[in-house]
Amino acid sequence: MRYKFKYEPYAHQLEALKRSWNKEYYALFMDMGTGKSKVLIDTVAMLYDKGNINSALIIAPKGVYKNWERKELPMHLPDHVKAKIITWSPEKTKKKKQELDELFEITDDLVIFLMNVEAFSSKRGQDIAKAFVKTHHTLLAVDESTTIKSKGAGRTKNLIKLAREARYRRILTGSPVTQSPMDLFTQCEFLEPESLGQSSFWTFQNRYAKMVRRTLGAHSFNQITGYQNLEELNELMSPFSYRVRKEDCLDLPDKVYIKRAVELSVEQRNVYQQLRNNALALLKGGGMVTAPTALTEILRLQQVCSGYAKLEDGSVVKLPSKKLPELMSVLEETSGKVIIWANFTHDLELIYEELTKTYGEDSAALFYGATETEERQNIVERFQDPNSPLKYFVGQPRTGGYGLTLTEANTVIYYSNGYDLEVRLQSEDRAHRIGQTNKVTYIDIIAEDTVDEKVLAALRSKIDISTQVLAEGYKEWLV
Repeated sequence: MRYKFKYEPYAHQLEALKRSWNKEYYALFMDMGTGKSKVLIDTVAMLYDKGNINSALIIAPKGVYKNWERKELPMHLPDHVKAKIITWSPEKTKKKKQELDELFEITDDLVIFLMNVEAFSSKRGQDIAKAFVKTHHTLLAVDESTTIKSKGAGRTKNLIKLAREARYRRILTGSPVTQSPMDLFTQCEFLEPESLGQSSFWTFQNRYAKMVRRTLGAHSFNQITGYQNLEELNELMSPFSYRVRKEDCLDLPDKVYIKRAVELSVEQRNVYQQLRNNALALLKGGGMVTAPTALTEILRLQQVCSGYAKLEDGSVVKLPSKKLPELMSVLEETSGKVIIWANFTHDLELIYEELTKTYGEDSAALFYGATETEERQNIVERFQDPNSPLKYFVGQPRTGGYGLTLTEANTVIYYSNGYDLEVRLQSEDRAHRIGQTNKVTYIDIIAEDTVDEKVLAALRSKIDISTQVLAEGYKEWLV
């Protein structure tokens, strides 16, 4: 394929483009870290160059859609494509209204509109998306399409309806079947009605699920006990989907790093600003700031980013946080076993509670200071057993980051980071060591526009933070 890419695609990305770029609808089922965003961006550029589209509407979860504006599009959109990129916001300021009005100006430039999937639960979000698609020749894409797997959800129905107005449709996800093959129906209905050969979900379910009739009190219902005809289902999907697994991508780097950003809640922002202002006041007052003092203040700000604050009397106040929902969203997109590292005990216990509630008691194990010594080896052995139901290793890097072999996982998530570079590097290597046969993806969940970003940037650059805080100036880390 001869095309003026900004960066030459990897072999598996090039294969995906060859199969899909000019198709009216297509599913990119590509593992997280294999570069499905680049495939979509190159598809948009190629269709625009051919005159087939003049706009793209890209829809993604809250923790992802701004990343398209800040990272993916600047990195991958070819230089010769002149594009106007506009990001959705529910704000009703004069500036935002003027920006949204530009969506409907018809010029020679490619117009790319970025929206979060949650906006399709509101009438305002639906209306502006519909008006945009009707005004342009549009490619409509849903990134992390398992967000529209629920057939009864309003946003799912609204997006399926909107898809009928778009010239091209795409869905992107690393794991299209997170709970059962039934997850596929609405994702494929978004692409094309009856693309799976069935006109209704109930017909689809009867064809591919085994069910028995159950009675609970006065209530009767059908319970799925297994699945059938899955080879047929795969054959139906084959013409309009491409599956890529990390282990099949021989040209990918051994380590792939991904950042998922969330916004602070109003409550978090208020506490964060108060703590930051107090620290800045200490500096202005000419107080002596030592390394331990500075790092303690940074730690307190990180705790707020994770959803809690420790008061002077030692008590803990919980704050509404978007990190946990973002973690669960990431796990929806991830297949196989996963290591989840968190720096604070509060985080670990919160994550463990949510995982066991969602996936069952045997799905997760806690590995931190309070874990009994004899239980620790048992947890590692169960995690390393591919047949064990233990899927999520939830650990504290200082406790589990040294000496353990956790190569059954090829996805590692950092819910919160410490400032010790050695601890970070050691915890990364629990999965990336002898015995690992796959590429490893590292995902950092951070609160944007906070100290979270500075800590991560320093760790990624292999910088010792305790030294950098004083070398650069404590104030730089606060502002």
